[in-house]
Amino acid sequence: MYNEVYTKSKIRVSYKDVMNWAKSLPKNTLVKKKNEAEDLFRKIGITFSVYNNYDASERLLPFDLFPRVITNKEWGKISKGVIQRALAINAFLHDIYHSGEIMKTNIIPRHLVYGNPAYEIKMVGFKVPNNIYSPIIGTDIIRTNENNFLILEDNCRTPSGVSYMIENREIMMRMFPELFQTLKIEPVENYPHHLLDTLRKLRPKNCSDDPNIVILTPGSLNSAYYEHSFLANMMGIELVQGSDLYVDKNITYMKTTRGKEKVDIIYRRIDDHYIDPITFDNNSLIGVPGLFDSYKSGNVNICSAPGSGIADDKAIYTFLPEIIKFYLSEDPILENVKTYKCYDPKDRGYVLSNLKKLVVKEVHGSGGHGMLIGNDASKQKIELFKRKIKSNPGNFIAQPILSLSSVPIFSKNILSPRHVDLRPYCLISNKKITLVSGALTRVALKENSLVVNSSQGGGVKDTWILAE
Repeated sequence: MYNEVYTKSKIRVSYKDVMNWAKSLPKNTLVKKKNEAEDLFRKIGITFSVYNNYDASERLLPFDLFPRVITNKEWGKISKGVIQRALAINAFLHDIYHSGEIMKTNIIPRHLVYGNPAYEIKMVGFKVPNNIYSPIIGTDIIRTNENNFLILEDNCRTPSGVSYMIENREIMMRMFPELFQTLKIEPVENYPHHLLDTLRKLRPKNCSDDPNIVILTPGSLNSAYYEHSFLANMMGIELVQGSDLYVDKNITYMKTTRGKEKVDIIYRRIDDHYIDPITFDNNSLIGVPGLFDSYKSGNVNICSAPGSGIADDKAIYTFLPEIIKFYLSEDPILENVKTYKCYDPKDRGYVLSNLKKLVVKEVHGSGGHGMLIGNDASKQKIELFKRKIKSNPGNFIAQPILSLSSVPIFSKNILSPRHVDLRPYCLISNKKITLVSGALTRVALKENSLVVNSSQGGGVKDTWILAE
């Protein structure tokens, strides 16, 4: 396990001030600050929801006060790799909904695209504004040694967590202002401004004025509702539900106390099949009837575009290095984690013989659900996954169990290492690409656990990118 704080048992230069601060904190001060932080989270309403067969509760997001530090040089490599990936993903999405050149060259098997449930046939031939299908991409990154950052997965549909990135910083600045006076830390509070600027540049064909932008949320029961309301408030735009919008003669309107208002851009935080009950799932109660026709008529833009989720499918993920080379004529700056495709007979044979050494994931899964961590699984669970893979091999990929890098947490008033990952957020409009110098660090709060998802017992940290 690579410990990000130490190099050959010596504290890295980037962490010296933070470690000195952490060790100097009196025990009672740390307890007091933890309680203050929890009170602030509670007052502000920073929560997430858990939905399963046993629980449907809203919880405070576990927040650890020890920050993660990334040097300017390290961030330079990360940001270049994330931007490269975002460009390639949007080029790929444009291609598969038009001429499909990458399939013609047999780089990606046709069935992985055209047979994918996330591929939206209704988008074929449609020109989205500026050819940007996925303007907001959250990229999950892990670190395995001092110089090696690997891409774990891409989130192209409705990546969440950016509000926690901003609020984590706000809490730390309130709790420990002296740290921000002595260290040069890049700001993150400008993200909503950059997001609004990105969305404004994605005006639909039939919008000549300053666009009217809204955030479409499924409602207050959604696990990311806090983030929806936070971003709407920070950007100064309306937060709406499907019932607040309607379509008349292919134009989308918002109901207001002043009468109807034309809507030009919808930053949607609901899944594709719920967007429009006429075009997609007719059982949807949270969509807007006729919205897709309004979209295809060029009267409103939906961000991200319907069908963009195919780019974060784990089967497509395995081809991202080839996708980058095909569209950008560049080698990947950040490599993928080694991945075995279970539909491939050779890979499948290896996976079935080595499940104890592997993490197995459903290609359409997310949130840490529906996966197997081999070295932590019972014999019964391993046998279950063997049967699943044999019966539907195309539904699974497998990766080696990697030891994610660690950063300390305050555990019972002592510093104890825990595994972390990193999610930066890339904004892409037309010629402008923005990557705020910050990210969401998710941390596995359970000792030796590799699962960082909040719904699975993980928490978050403030992430500090050091200025030059």
